[in-house]
Amino acid sequence: MDSGIGLLAATAAVRRLRPDADLVLSLDPDGMPWGPRTPEDLTRRAVAVAEAAAAHRPDALIIGCNTATVHALPALRARLEPGIPVIGTVPAIKPAAAGGGPFAIWATPATTGSPYQRGLIDDFADGVAVTEVPCHGLAEAVERADEAAIEAAVAAAAALTPDDVTTVVLGCTHYELVSERIRAAVQRPGFPPLVLHGSAGAVAAQALRRLGEQPAPRAAADGTLTVLLSGRAGSLPEPALAYEEGRLLKTVSPAR
Repeated sequence: MDSGIGLLAATAAVRRLRPDADLVLSLDPDGMPWGPRTPEDLTRRAVAVAEAAAAHRPDALIIGCNTATVHALPALRARLEPGIPVIGTVPAIKPAAAGGGPFAIWATPATTGSPYQRGLIDDFADGVAVTEVPCHGLAEAVERADEAAIEAAVAAAAALTPDDVTTVVLGCTHYELVSERIRAAVQRPGFPPLVLHGSAGAVAAQALRRLGEQPAPRAAADGTLTVLLSGRAGSLPEPALAYEEGRLLKTVSPAR
């Protein structure tokens, strides 16, 4: 679940691990973007989207959105667990800090400087220099697959990123869809290759661990795909097909 196509990264990661999984994607085009909403309003929208997915009796629910995890995770777990395990998405600050070099966290303006993110930095950065970079308009540009707006937003965030940064944490799931463009914009001549830390792979693996599942063999049959748009049956939004992750999911058979 997510407000929009930010869930593609985690969903594609699940798809690669379990090609036989039946996938339910619950988006909220009527209520997006969630970022500018109050925490209470965002939580209300997130609960509605989660309940639409829960009606399909999934084995687990992944919150494919950092902002929704920040504000709605306790409410969603209270509503759905233990019947449906709920897996949140947390910025990969701990593994970034383990690299030892200065790193930056690219996140939405609402998340940048938030008590939640500052708490993660205090808990896990372990004295490593951290720069919080607000990425104005990047998630919205990715959501629309607006190439010019993506290029402008990435360039603006790169200009706020110190030259000595060796690692960038992608603190919004939308950013994982344009990770190579971010790498190209931040990589400095003469410096080691930039390390990017997203959350999709770890989130998918955690979902399988919560279920006691293992990756499926290559020969496993493809699962089905159900898309819910603010609770209504629908299909993948057209901008999703601009990204590799969306095209991967398009190959999944629709549910019947």
